[in-house]
Amino acid sequence: MRYIIIGAGAIGGTVGGRLFEAGHDVVLVARGAHKDAVREHGLRLVTPDGNRVHRIPVVEHPAELGELRPDDVLFLAVKTQDAEAALGAWAGRPVAGGGTAGEVLPVVCAQNGVDSERIALRRFRRVYGVCVWLPATHNEPGVVTTAGVPYTGMLHIGVYPGGVDDTAVRIAADLEKSNILAPVVADVMRWKYGKLLANLANAIEATTGLFVSEGARAVYARARAEGEAALTAAGIAWAGEEEQREARGDRIRFDPFDGSERGGGSSWQSLNRGTGRIEADYLNGEIALLGRLHGVATPVNDVLQRVANDFAREGRPAGGMTVEELAAVVDRAG
Repeated sequence: MRYIIIGAGAIGGTVGGRLFEAGHDVVLVARGAHKDAVREHGLRLVTPDGNRVHRIPVVEHPAELGELRPDDVLFLAVKTQDAEAALGAWAGRPVAGGGTAGEVLPVVCAQNGVDSERIALRRFRRVYGVCVWLPATHNEPGVVTTAGVPYTGMLHIGVYPGGVDDTAVRIAADLEKSNILAPVVADVMRWKYGKLLANLANAIEATTGLFVSEGARAVYARARAEGEAALTAAGIAWAGEEEQREARGDRIRFDPFDGSERGGGSSWQSLNRGTGRIEADYLNGEIALLGRLHGVATPVNDVLQRVANDFAREGRPAGGMTVEELAAVVDRAG
C-alpha cells in the first residue's frame, strides 16, 4: 500500500518518516515553508535513536499526484479544525480502475477529539479511527522531533464507527514494522473518548505553559470531572486511565535525548507556530456540546475553550498567562 500522509506535521511527519524508513511507499502532503523545506532538503526526523533525513516525495495539492492508486491509504493527520477542508479536497479525486477516493479508498483519521471520523464519513465510505499516543513536535520547517522509546508511539486503529477488517490489520502490520505499536480494536472510539478526556488539559498547557504545577493539575481535574459527567450522561464509554497505562506498559517512554527544552503538545505547538487556529472547539468544546445536549453544566471547559480560542485569534504566545490567572477566570465562571 502507498501511504499519502495528509498533514506532515508532528504526527504525520513522524508516521510518514517511520513508514518510509521501513521501506513503505509514502507521499507527504504539506504546505508553505514546511513543504518547501521538505522538497529542497528532505524531512529531517529527529529521534532518540539518531537523526536522519528522508527524501520523501511531497505535494501540496491532490492534483499534483494525478490519478490515485487503488492501493492508496489516505492518512489524515491535520488537526480536526482543518479536517473538513482536507477531506473535501481529496474525496473527489479519481482512482485508477474506477471510482473516486471517497468511494473506494480508506481514510485513516489520526486526530485528537472524536469528530473527524464523523466528518470523514460524510464524504468517504471507508473510514478508520486512530487513537494517537505519540510524543512528537513540529516547530521548524522541514523538521519533526519524536521522543518515544523504545517504540515511537501507539496508534489504536479500528473501523469507524466500530469493528475491524483486513485493511485495518494490514495498516497495523505496516505500522508495527515501522516501530509504531498499532493494536487493532473493534471499539476504537472508546479509546478516542478516553484520550479526549486527557486532551482537556491541552488548553491549560497551551495558555499557561508546560503542564507541571499543582495549580494546572487542579484546573484539569475540574475539567475532567465535567468531561466524565458529560460522557456518562450521553451514555458514552471510554477507556480509563489505568487501562491506557496498561496498554502502553513500559514500551513507550518519553526520555529526554537531545538536551533541548521540552516543548508542549499539539495545542501548545499551534500557538507557538502562530497558526491562528487551535483545536479547543473539538476538545473542551466537545464536552461543552455534550453537556448542552444532555443537561450537564461544563463551566470549566467553556472557559478553557474560550481562552484558548482567544489566544489563537489574538496571536498571543503559548504560555502567555499564569496558571493563577487562568484559575481565577475559571473560578469566576464556575
